[in-house]
Amino acid sequence: MKTFSEMIQGYRRFRDGDWHRQHDRWEQLKEGQSPQVMVIACSDSRVDPTQIFAVDPGEIFVVRNVAALVPPFETTPGRHGVSAALEFAIQFLKVREVVVMGHGMCGGCQAALTQDLHGNELGAGGFVAHWIDMLDDVREPIAAEHGTHGRSAERAMEQAAVKVSLANLRTFPCVQEKEANGSLKLHGAYFAISDGILHLLDHDSGKFHPAE
Repeated sequence: MKTFSEMIQGYRRFRDGDWHRQHDRWEQLKEGQSPQVMVIACSDSRVDPTQIFAVDPGEIFVVRNVAALVPPFETTPGRHGVSAALEFAIQFLKVREVVVMGHGMCGGCQAALTQDLHGNELGAGGFVAHWIDMLDDVREPIAAEHGTHGRSAERAMEQAAVKVSLANLRTFPCVQEKEANGSLKLHGAYFAISDGILHLLDHDSGKFHPAE
């Protein structure tokens, strides 16, 4: 794994290579950005949306956090980072599609399933514990059917988390309005680290299927 000093060497290669090859693109981006798609993904270092979707600079607006979760709409005091990014993307950038992308081997979903951090709200892992408690309601049926350990249970939780985020997205007034008038579409996706296959959520069946 690279250190920051080694990453600076990568930056120099970028400046000498891609920066010059895509110079016209960067010149356009100086005037602003106009991505059509927002991607909400996990902070996990193995699931970079720009790499998975092979996009150029300026093509997607990305928000990453633990387990790719979207909290429900609320106006209580606090720092609502995901909500602010969502509002900016939809209301100001006017993206036309929002993709929630979960992934395999997700540590946040695993912690939500095992509840290993449960009760740690005031100690180490407290921020994570409070964040992933958004999955508490979907945990119970998954644990009852699959248990709390093993890939079948973890995969069920990882895919359920995508559905939770999509449901929470639909609590935002701006999402409700734009989805109703057809100017915004929501998508669920799941990237399997083990085989590199992207799965898409079929909203009618509630199942994930490999992208064609």
